[in-house]
Amino acid sequence: MQSYTSEPSNQPLLEETIGQNLERMVERYGSRDAVIEVATGRSWTYAEFNVDVDQLAAGLMSLGLQRGDRVGIWSPNCAEWTILQYATAKIGVVLVNVNPAYRAHELEFVMQQCGMRMLVLAPADKSSDYPAMARQARQNCPDLTELVFIDGGADEVEGELDYASVVNMASDVEPSAVRDRLAELDTNDAINLQYTSGTTGFPKGATLTHRNILNNGFFIGELMNYTERDRVVLPVPFYHCFGMVIGNLNALSHGAATIIPGRSFKADEALRAVQEHGGTSLYGVPTMFIGELALPNFKDYDLSTLRTGVMAGSPCPASVMRQVIDEMNMAEVAICYGMTETSPVSTMTRSDDSIARRTETVGRTMPHLESQIVDPGTGEPVERGEIGELCTRGYSVMQGYWNQPEKTAEAIDADGWMHTGDLGRMDDDGYVSIEGRIKDMVIRGGENIYPREIEEFLYRHPSVQDVQVIGVPDEKYGEELMACIILKPDAEPLVADDVVAFCRGRLAHYKIPRYVDVREEFPMTVSGKIRKVEMREEAVERLGLRS
Repeated sequence: MQSYTSEPSNQPLLEETIGQNLERMVERYGSRDAVIEVATGRSWTYAEFNVDVDQLAAGLMSLGLQRGDRVGIWSPNCAEWTILQYATAKIGVVLVNVNPAYRAHELEFVMQQCGMRMLVLAPADKSSDYPAMARQARQNCPDLTELVFIDGGADEVEGELDYASVVNMASDVEPSAVRDRLAELDTNDAINLQYTSGTTGFPKGATLTHRNILNNGFFIGELMNYTERDRVVLPVPFYHCFGMVIGNLNALSHGAATIIPGRSFKADEALRAVQEHGGTSLYGVPTMFIGELALPNFKDYDLSTLRTGVMAGSPCPASVMRQVIDEMNMAEVAICYGMTETSPVSTMTRSDDSIARRTETVGRTMPHLESQIVDPGTGEPVERGEIGELCTRGYSVMQGYWNQPEKTAEAIDADGWMHTGDLGRMDDDGYVSIEGRIKDMVIRGGENIYPREIEEFLYRHPSVQDVQVIGVPDEKYGEELMACIILKPDAEPLVADDVVAFCRGRLAHYKIPRYVDVREEFPMTVSGKIRKVEMREEAVERLGLRS
């Protein structure tokens, strides 16, 4: 049987825009909590949220923003992020998510590449002087006419405005202006640009529509059994699909509350938000959950209201997933798999799946989508159980990379299949396991080695808190394995011989790491993905393997 599945659904796709969906939720759940910002104590009901969305939308229109214009948001998580997300959607303006970790030259690249008209930005913090970098980048971006400062800080010069001033400009347009613009929009309009992390080469802007991201968020919530009674704690970044689609669009299309623990992830803030606001759902990448479980006072937090959540971004160790289920009360926790270019989720576990399904796979195909595993060389589907490249097709696939048709054609084939670059395996029931990235696969002496298998094994070592396995150059075998390890607090030191001894007789000899790198942390993108490319480069330099 070939590795192909489709997932028809009796529930049709939503054929409405994001703004129309919000209006419908306000009618049904107007008095219920929509957004809670823990750090400031601010909160909005659906009715209050919609008022602020409309005011900001009208203010943007007063500045002349037209359907299809690009407005950037460069900020860690905050309530204004969510308000802007919906305000731009209501008036057909394309929201451009800018990675908060970018420096001035990266910001300038994105501004120029998409022809950004306006940038909404955060105040400076200890890691980023957003205003200074924005002013620097703006000098080479003639399309950019306004910088809007979320917490004030605009200079009295042309083209700089405070967020509050933009909101106050709502009175300069007709009261019906936002409604009239909303009525003009189409579900297939581009509404969001998300730039890939750019770990290799320049970032590419995945162009996503109302139909793409609203439906993806909605059907994730359906599979999680979300209702208006859910309270969703979001320590994951809004700039990434995880925060703004799996988080905001998912929860707010079901009348649920979104809870923002802080500007960025802190393990104690996330658990405190669950405890103080009755969180029923908690999100994170595996490293976030590992950090929460490792808190010295973890058992002091009351997590009894939790029932579900989402773990995504990178493969989760089985041992960590079992702790999340058993010790965090997240019995229905879901694994979501996907990529920015697919809005993002392509496969997902179901709430009634067994623990094995939710620890060993990334679930099965989402409603209204198709999945297949193909031979990377021939493009032909492989048999069930064989490893190949995972591809997805359906409503969730992006329109393309902004102004990059050649790059789009490399990613989406003539039949509409998005090629993920991930190695996967599909079982007889259609469940998919991810074996790693094609580019992460290590070829040692002609043997194909999938790092995930070795990582899962090394998690069994009593001293290992987290581990990533990479390939490094080797003159004899082409590549050799290195295990990069973060030790548990107070664990005994580990050296290569200890790891070899632990693996000997339990792993095939060619799968035993030759090198061990014990470190405090892994380099990560803001969305929590491990930067293995950077780890390889560091290892090559440190080991003197450049030649």
